[in-house]
Amino acid sequence: MKQRVITGVVAAALFLPIVIFGGLPFILLTYVLATIGLSELFRMKNINLLSFHALISFLLLWAFLLPTEQALPIAKTELLLVVVLLLLTYTVVTKNKFTFDEAGFVLLATLYVGIGFHYFIETRLAGLHYIFYALFIIWATDTGAYFIGRAIGKRKLWPEISPNKTIEGSLGGIISAVIVAAVYNVIADFEQTLAALLMMTVVLSIFGQIGDLVESAFKRHYGVKDSGKILPGHGGILDRFDSLLFILPFLHFFQFV
Repeated sequence: MKQRVITGVVAAALFLPIVIFGGLPFILLTYVLATIGLSELFRMKNINLLSFHALISFLLLWAFLLPTEQALPIAKTELLLVVVLLLLTYTVVTKNKFTFDEAGFVLLATLYVGIGFHYFIETRLAGLHYIFYALFIIWATDTGAYFIGRAIGKRKLWPEISPNKTIEGSLGGIISAVIVAAVYNVIADFEQTLAALLMMTVVLSIFGQIGDLVESAFKRHYGVKDSGKILPGHGGILDRFDSLLFILPFLHFFQFV
């Protein structure tokens, strides 16, 4: 617990000033975080980070991270198609040492990390209060789910994936997120009405919990305790950003930002 607290304080001291400052330092930080996150998934799958398919995936990731206002010579969807064709060609060149299944894995992993962190950048560009709104929802959901689950949790939420989570804890997390969002609305400059904000908070709290369960499913499938070891006591980057990677795209999909 002591190590976990120390790591959290140090990480916050380094992370939050860059988030608040924004601009190029924030974009560069996001590139670093996303690259580490994708590397964690590749290590789970025992993929060599210097292999052809890994390097191609990193290039695709960095292209997807570019802010929307930053134009590419070709559209991102077209670039994705080029990478798909390259990876499929590579299965032939390697005589199926690199398989179709592995091509699917690296593509899905790259899109999962790339799209999530792309919207991390887009959300910061939209306004600092949206970033803190997303972070507060996650922290409130996690904290409420933990304490309410321990206090009154009896019915398991998804024991095959995460044995300790309960339905009561999940609902408690949603309620906690709604309360925190209502308080934050007093000081933040949201264009939406309070009713719209609270409805979105419920949706995002649910998807944040799904993001956490998805990461738990990854780790259970690949037989690892944490996605990485870069944050002592906390695990890897994906362990800390799993909920955020789900929440941020939906902020934009629902045109909340």
